[in-house]
Amino acid sequence: MDFELTEEQQFIRQTVRDFAQKEIAPRSAEIDRTGEFPHDIFNKMAELGLLGLPFPEEYGGAGADAMSVALAVEEIARGDGSTALAYLAHIGLGSMPILLFGNEEQKQKFLVPAAKGEYMAAFGLTEPQAGSDAGATRTTAVLEGNEWVINGEKMWITNAPIAGHIIVTALTDKDRGRKGISAIIVPRDTPGLSFGKHEHKMGLHGSMSTAVFLNDVRVPKENLLGEQNRGYAQFLQILDGGRVTIGAMAIGLAQAAYESAIRYAQERETFGRPIGSYQSVSNMIADMAVGLEASRLLVYKAAWTKDLDKPFSKEAAIAKLYATEASEKICRDAIQVLGGYGYSAEFPVERLYRDTRLLTIGEGTSEIQRMVIARHVLGSFAAQL
Repeated sequence: MDFELTEEQQFIRQTVRDFAQKEIAPRSAEIDRTGEFPHDIFNKMAELGLLGLPFPEEYGGAGADAMSVALAVEEIARGDGSTALAYLAHIGLGSMPILLFGNEEQKQKFLVPAAKGEYMAAFGLTEPQAGSDAGATRTTAVLEGNEWVINGEKMWITNAPIAGHIIVTALTDKDRGRKGISAIIVPRDTPGLSFGKHEHKMGLHGSMSTAVFLNDVRVPKENLLGEQNRGYAQFLQILDGGRVTIGAMAIGLAQAAYESAIRYAQERETFGRPIGSYQSVSNMIADMAVGLEASRLLVYKAAWTKDLDKPFSKEAAIAKLYATEASEKICRDAIQVLGGYGYSAEFPVERLYRDTRLLTIGEGTSEIQRMVIARHVLGSFAAQL
């Protein structure tokens, strides 16, 4: 295998790295403390073309491949987790379904402004009774004349209050269960669309995560995304791509924690020598290096497989599972290396640990990833898993 990045991929990585370290990283502690969404940072990201990075140029994007997107996400997350999560929700969940399943009119109306960064995008999937079992959707959409009338509630929807559009999943045929779910585009300011409070979370304080309430929300029937009753299959495909970028986000957070631990281990002295010279500390640093290296190989392989237009569901699940769990351990061990300072907000590692904790839950829990992997490995033998 050729592990060398192309010139374009190297350029994108370096460009995003320079931007993230200059514009994002210095604001990370402030974003975490205030919980305010960094609109100015995203305006600058739009100017760089990052908000449309994976989309074709004819739709306002940059036409980058999946590997480039993974590299960009990694660098953004290394700067700040909240910014990375909002970015992922915009490109992967709120915009990508329109590219994959939308018609030309929908692409021009919704994808182009999102890709240009004129507004953020969001995807409404999770419900109070439908988390890992996303097929248990209770939100309904009934066609009345030329309009879909949508009623229901979504939970933990990233970017929802600031989104120019939200793609929501809803039952369009109650009798068919998950095979009766469709995806529908709901524009901002549609009557009947409202939002809950900005949820106070363990970490990722700067990402807007709220409930979404749909009370007799009416949108044109033309806002149906793709085929009716194909929504479940659509979002499974979208989640596969999202798992690659969540893995990349985990790498970025782990990298930041790893670098903090190395600096501290080299500078902090006890009993007359740097703590990195003690085997107990150096072993932790070595394990961090191994976890990062393995995570990158798995995430990059999943992105590479996607770019080859080959099935990558198993690869995405493996990458997401390993990288997110490795990131949690790396961030935790970084706190241990820093000791009492690691537990203090004076250093970034406690924030990184809080931020990475979501990643074994969002876009499919670690338990769900193991189910996905087992089904690929065991086939019909694991059908009841």
